[in-house]
Amino acid sequence: MTSNSRLRLTGAIAAAACLMTGLTACGGDDDSSKVVVGSFNFPESEILAEIYYQALDADGVEVEKQFNIGPRQQTLPALKDGSIDLIPEYNGNLLAAYDPEYTERTTEEVDGALVDAVAADELQVLDSAAAEDKDAYVVTRETAEANDLTSIGDLGALAPFKLGANPQFGELGYGIPGLEDVYGVTGAEFVPIEDYGGPDTVKALVDDSVQVADIYTTSPALVAEDLVVLEDPENMISSQNIIPLISDDAFSEEIADTLNEISAQLTTEDLIALRERVEGDEAASAATAATDWLEEKGLL
Repeated sequence: MTSNSRLRLTGAIAAAACLMTGLTACGGDDDSSKVVVGSFNFPESEILAEIYYQALDADGVEVEKQFNIGPRQQTLPALKDGSIDLIPEYNGNLLAAYDPEYTERTTEEVDGALVDAVAADELQVLDSAAAEDKDAYVVTRETAEANDLTSIGDLGALAPFKLGANPQFGELGYGIPGLEDVYGVTGAEFVPIEDYGGPDTVKALVDDSVQVADIYTTSPALVAEDLVVLEDPENMISSQNIIPLISDDAFSEEIADTLNEISAQLTTEDLIALRERVEGDEAASAATAATDWLEEKGLL
C-alpha cells in the first residue's frame, strides 16, 4: 500500500469514528496536527526541506514551512520547544551536538548512536540516505602543488596558516582540535566565516585571505574553482549522511514511510546536481529543484 493510500485509509477511519462518537474535537482546524518543516540557513538544507515538505504535502499531510532558521544552536531548541517538528539533518554533526567526544565513524555506527542520543529530547531519527555531504579540508590547486599537499596531515608543512570555517568548527572534534589530536598539525589560526562553506568561504580561500577552508564535498565550487580536497586517511571526519530528525509529537508511520522513501533514493550525486541548479547559473528556486527531483524519482 502506498503512503497516499495509507493516509486516505487512516483519514477515512478517523472520519467514521468522529461520526459515530459525535466528537466535535475531530474538526480539521487543530494546528497541533500540522507538521512544521524547518531548515538550516544554507541552500542545500532548504532544498532538502522543500523535498520533505512537498512529498508530505502530496501525501495529504498538513505541512508548513519555516526555513532558514540558523545553525544547529537554533534548530535544536526549535525542535524541542515545538516551533518546528521536522528538519533534514546530517548524522555525524548531529551526534557531535549531543556527544562532542563521539568515536563512531561509519553510517551504521553513527545512526545507531543517534537513536538514544536524540530520544532524550523526545526526538527521533528515521532512515538515513546514501547522500552524504561531508566537511572537507580544502586548498587551492596552487597551494596544494606548491606545498605538496595531498592529505590533512600534510598541512604541517603549510603552518602557520589561516583556516576559514563556520564558527562551530573551532570546537568540533574534526575541526581545530582534531587537527592537532589526530594529525599533529598545529599553527592554524581560526577565521570564523558564517556561510557554511558558501561563496564567502570560497572567496576567502581563492583570494588567499585564508589558506585552508572547510568546504563541503557537494559544493559546486570545488569544480568551478579547481580546488583540492585533502584526503582524510585517519577518518577524522565521520559520516555525514542526510537523515530526517522529527519530534515524537509529530511522528507517524505514514510520515516515516514518506521520508524513508526519499532517503532510499537520495544520493550524493543528486545533492551535487540539486545544488548546481540552485546555486549555479540557472539560479532555480529550491522549490523548483525539489519538485523536479521528486517527479524524476516517481515520488510526486
